[in-house]
Amino acid sequence: MEYLLLLAGFVLLIKGADFFVEGSSSIAKALKIPSIVIGLTLVSMGTSAPEAAVSITAAFSGSSDISLGNVIGSNIFNLLTVIGCAAIIRPIDSPKEIVKRDLWWNLGMTGLLFLMIFDKSISRWNGLILLAGMVIYLFIVVKRAMENRLEENPVEVMPIPKSIVYVILGLAAVIIGGQLVVNNASIIARSLGMSDALVGLTIVAIGTSLPELVTSVMAARKGEPGIALGNAVGSCLFNIMFILGATSTLTPIHVADDLLTDTLILIAVSLIVMIFVITGRKTKRWEGVTCLACYVAYTAFIIMR
Repeated sequence: MEYLLLLAGFVLLIKGADFFVEGSSSIAKALKIPSIVIGLTLVSMGTSAPEAAVSITAAFSGSSDISLGNVIGSNIFNLLTVIGCAAIIRPIDSPKEIVKRDLWWNLGMTGLLFLMIFDKSISRWNGLILLAGMVIYLFIVVKRAMENRLEENPVEVMPIPKSIVYVILGLAAVIIGGQLVVNNASIIARSLGMSDALVGLTIVAIGTSLPELVTSVMAARKGEPGIALGNAVGSCLFNIMFILGATSTLTPIHVADDLLTDTLILIAVSLIVMIFVITGRKTKRWEGVTCLACYVAYTAFIIMR
């Protein structure tokens, strides 16, 4: 029964995030908010909604290792698997803003996270610092986007009432799905002798990152590979600054010893992806294959340790 409920939770998370993104994007377009702002904010936030639901629910239920492990595991999955799959489908061009701003923000916030967890906890003050970083980052992104705003052709959008219903239903599905995933993943993990940290880094992280994977792969198939990169990097930033910031502000997070090592690995992965993206201004297919191989090696490492 736990496996069926876990699967149901993942379905609710994925469909809920899809509804949330569609409804929010429609509202933004109806209000004539630039599409670039939608992509950098609503899409990355919407696809990270499952991580937010799971991490906050896990922290309040006393499974803080799942909360932090989910974020670290999701970011590693986003950088290696999401970008890797998209690059294999079609080499990813590197937008100037991502090269000059977002990749550096991601590396800096990941390094800051490692410093914060060095004492084996993320305090409320640490959480407030991460949330402040999120506010500053969004201000910079929106300000830059508005400065470069272009008149856009009118597009068809859903009626506002229908969009609001989509947003409400999406958020409800994400919250319920998050509770199902955390509760049943914990039960399964303990029955198999797995630690909460390992479950967060593997089962939960992969499951909650499926929206990012689907979004980026579809973008690559439609000939918009740049969206794949922006979605993955933007989601990583949102995971660290907002999800961990909000979670630790509400309740301090305990940090397992193994998660220190995984955060160092995340820093190394961030550097590798940055090199791939910057060199040649494009992430090539062989680099995508390398990313996937690295994720397979990482998964084998955390299972065997």
